Amino acid sequence: MGSKSDLGVMQDAADVLKELGVAYEITVVSAHRTPDRMFNYAKEAAGRGLKVIIAGAGGAAHLPGMVASLTHLPVIGVPVKSSNSIDGWDSILSILQMPNGIPVATVALNAAKNAGLLAAQIIATANETVTNNLIAYKQELAKKVEESAREMEG
Repeated sequence: MGSKSDLGVMQDAADVLKELGVAYEITVVSAHRTPDRMFNYAKEAAGRGLKVIIAGAGGAAHLPGMVASLTHLPVIGVPVKSSNSIDGWDSILSILQMPNGIPVATVALNAAKNAGLLAAQIIATANETVTNNLIAYKQELAKKVEESAREMEG
């Protein structure tokens, strides 16, 4: 979720979810330009079978928090350094500084891959296939580090 201009960043979440065997959808929703669409998307998400929502947003970054206020599903916010951003800080703080009662998990600036991994970890609590895929993914990460260490050590 987010603006079409955010797709370059948000694609990383889709890619890692696909790699882990997690079904997903991508759409464009704007808290400011299409508030009715955002409202309907957030209110209907659980009924359509979604388990987690990842929302990317640049600038004022209201999308993740507004979506979180409308659903009981976990929402992961991806702050995006956009063309109108103040070095990304406006996005980070808009997503990070949510009021008590409306939590949004927030990943690092442009870190949609981590948002996808976090979503997969949430889904894995009730899905053994995703659990096994995550374990294999993390083992592969460790293997790459070990290989790099061996190369460096000669």
